[in-house]
Amino acid sequence: MPATTRQRKQSVLRRLTIPTAALSVLAYFGFHALNGELGLVGRARIERQEAMLQAELDALVKERSLLLSKVSLLRPESLDPDMVDERARQSLNLVQKDELVILRRAQRYANVNRELVNR
Repeated sequence: MPATTRQRKQSVLRRLTIPTAALSVLAYFGFHALNGELGLVGRARIERQEAMLQAELDALVKERSLLLSKVSLLRPESLDPDMVDERARQSLNLVQKDELVILRRAQRYANVNRELVNR
């Protein structure tokens, strides 16, 4: 009599364990590939942030070059008399006798003057 091996029928739970685990791992990595910090959504956020920072850098570089040009005019070896005169007048609020001063109404005083006139 030949020896027969007895085979058990696998249960449904046992047959679905490995595919369920594989699907769970795939779903986990798929979710993070889309929504993670470096995923597709995160990449768009990073690109927007990069564009904002690049614009800010460009503005700062432009402002820096403007300030450097003003500083170079104030150096003793390349002193511009007009620049010194402008800075002195602005800082000291002084004018010469033969100059005409035009006063502009400041925005913050315009409301006060209107209130005084309306009384």
